[in-house]
Order: sequence, then structure tokens, then C-alpha cells
Amino acid sequence: MENVVPTPVKLGLVGIASLLCAVLASSAAFADDTAPHSPGVWQKHEYSFQFLGFTTTYSCDGLADKLKLLLTASGARSDAKARAGACASGFGRPDKFARADLTFYTLAPADSTASDPKPVDGTWIPVSIASQHPRDLGTGDCELVEQFRSNVLGMFTTQNVESHTTCVPHQLSGSTIDLKFESFAAPPKAAHPKHPGATSPGNSPS
Repeated sequence: MENVVPTPVKLGLVGIASLLCAVLASSAAFADDTAPHSPGVWQKHEYSFQFLGFTTTYSCDGLADKLKLLLTASGARSDAKARAGACASGFGRPDKFARADLTFYTLAPADSTASDPKPVDGTWIPVSIASQHPRDLGTGDCELVEQFRSNVLGMFTTQNVESHTTCVPHQLSGSTIDLKFESFAAPPKAAHPKHPGATSPGNSPS
């Protein structure tokens, strides 16, 4: 009787790459599913932000865009709004007293007083704010990040806040944006439903 020796399965580069991607995706999904979650409730905030800086001058609509970026990066609900405030200069024109009106929701532990009593999943997410992170943030936004931390970040539920931001007035050289913290927010996967058309209860307007 003839012995039959099994032929080893050979994977090309494409096959190996596909296998690695599948393993990594599976590991990431497993890690996300096992991350500790706890119930949270949405709290509504309204704030009129007036920027006072020495190095950068914003238009009111430009200031609103930057603040929306910081709100989202810090864990605010995806429907956060930042609108140009009442400014003397017109649309797109720099204003030394630029102002923006913010309306946004942050997640707080379910036992906190909140405007929305319906509990949703919450978890601690790491946040790092630096030049080019988020991408549209630059060194010239250093003073804005400082004022955001002082005036707005307290409306979020945070822990382990580390601020090493240094802003040198009237110049970019020597200025550094370095703000890190953990924010209690909706799990990242809730913002990207697996099925098209699916709505995440953690990011739905109340």
C-alpha cells in the first residue's frame, strides 16, 4: 500500500498578511468587549467661550471649529455643537475677542445628577492632546488648549489629568501642547456600528 504524505499548505505573502489582519482584528475586538464598562448618563452643558490670547488670533467661526475638535477628542457626545458667538468682525475675519457658544453632552457615572436619566454604557478612554493630535491642532493653538483645560475640561468626568503644556506668549518657538487624561465616555466601538444603519444608544441624541 502506497504511503501518502500530506502536502504542506504554503501561504503567499498576501495569505500571511490576511491571516495576521484577521488575528489582530479578533484580538482588538476581544479586548474591546472585555474592557470594563459601567452605566453612565448624559449631562448637558452650555457655555460661552471667550478666547483671550497673545499669540494667535481666531475668527469666531475658526474658534468654534477648533473647540468642536477639542470637545470631540475629549469624549463629548458626537452631536456636540460649537457656534460662532457675537463678534465685531465678520465671518472668517480675525477678532481679538473671538467668542463661541458651546452646547454639548458629557457622560457621567449613573449615580450622578444628570439631565438624561436613561443609562448607557460608559468606559474610561485615554485622551492625548498635542500638536497634530488631533490632526488639525497646531502649536499656535497652545493658549486655546490651556484655556479649554481651565474652563471646559472640568465639565467632563476625568481622572489622571497630566498637563505639561507650555505656551510662550507672542511666539511659537518653545511652546508645547501636552495634555493627557482619561475621560469617562461612550465606548469607542459605539460610535462605529458594525451594521450599516444601526444606531448606537450611547451616541443618540436624547
